[in-house]
Amino acid sequence: MRWPLAKLEEVALPGKGAVVSGPFGSNISSRFFVAEGVPVIRGNNLTFGERRFVDDGFVFLTEEKAQEFRNCEAITDDLVFTAAGTIGQVGIIPSAARFERYIISNKQLRVRCDRNKVNPLFLFQWFTTLEMRQHIINKNTGCSIPLINLGILRGLPVPLPSLEVQDRIASTLSTYDDLIENNRRRIVLLEEATRQVYQEWFVRLSFPGHEHTRIVDGVPEGWERISVPEIIDINPKVQVESGKQIYYVPMSSLSEVGMTVDSSGFENRTSHTAVKFRKEDVLLARITPCLENGKTAFVHFLDENEVACGSTEFIVLRGRRVSPYFTYCLARSYDFRENAIKSMVGSSGRQRVQTSCFEKFALALPPNTLLSQFDETAKGCFAQIANLTKQNQKLRVARNLLLPKLMSGEIAV
Repeated sequence: MRWPLAKLEEVALPGKGAVVSGPFGSNISSRFFVAEGVPVIRGNNLTFGERRFVDDGFVFLTEEKAQEFRNCEAITDDLVFTAAGTIGQVGIIPSAARFERYIISNKQLRVRCDRNKVNPLFLFQWFTTLEMRQHIINKNTGCSIPLINLGILRGLPVPLPSLEVQDRIASTLSTYDDLIENNRRRIVLLEEATRQVYQEWFVRLSFPGHEHTRIVDGVPEGWERISVPEIIDINPKVQVESGKQIYYVPMSSLSEVGMTVDSSGFENRTSHTAVKFRKEDVLLARITPCLENGKTAFVHFLDENEVACGSTEFIVLRGRRVSPYFTYCLARSYDFRENAIKSMVGSSGRQRVQTSCFEKFALALPPNTLLSQFDETAKGCFAQIANLTKQNQKLRVARNLLLPKLMSGEIAV
């Protein structure tokens, strides 16, 4: 059964201000950003449907500046679309959002729905279908940068079953989304717990038994002052049979805040890049602004002896005298990253880390007994994260198979 179709503008609230674009670029540039205030929604807050809304990673405007953009506010149940760049991205402001209101950036469009006609969550789910993502991409009016405008947005097709059916479809899909989100939160907590232990023991030096350990030449007694290449291999050589089909991992798959990757962006390739890696290696972005933004990953998505290749803008780290868990936590630490960032050279916007910088970064290496204690804790957390990640991959596959069938009426609810 096919539902009747309407245009998006027909299910938006009547009157001016229901479908709007963001402020003019120079009016909301970085010179207006402050440490706290009203958050600005940017591309990193939207996805292709993997999450309803990424409610962190904001820049802020003062209350006074935000007042100038009141017509660009986004509140609960508003839909936000990317207008420039990664078009096809969409988000919905959740009822449990961290902030009462947001301002969309100059690269977003916002729609406020008429709830007498459409369930906002149903509408969001419709725009996460592959069909609608491709439809939006095909409407691109840009050249070097993909673009859509308000006219395109207003004319996008929307299926309109009864509100009762919309509610049932939204509820069915939300069962999957809620499970995925709960698992994601558990992943975040597990990683935070591991990184906190690393910080406490190896950065703040409040490790078990520190009260009875003397400091000698600036490091705890029994620890060794050492450079990174002495304990970690930088870009280790990995052999793979020529022409063999392996995964290619793009930069876009790496997270800015956690170890997990978005496998939906992986490609199967028989032509390999020079950057190759194995299970439990660590991937670190070497180019600006990816490194500054935090792009780093732990390779838990490969099987034993499996090899993948990736973006040539990755640095591969492999622990030699330390575990992969210690290596990942080190790669996420502030001092390690700052050392890499300060080594960057190149033209503006294309600066890259110099791998020689790691020879200049010294750290205090704990004795093996303490490293083993840390690894015992970290290994369990990393294993749980890998398991939860696999669960989420399976849930997404099931949801994405169900999504178009519900939206088309092929499966009744």
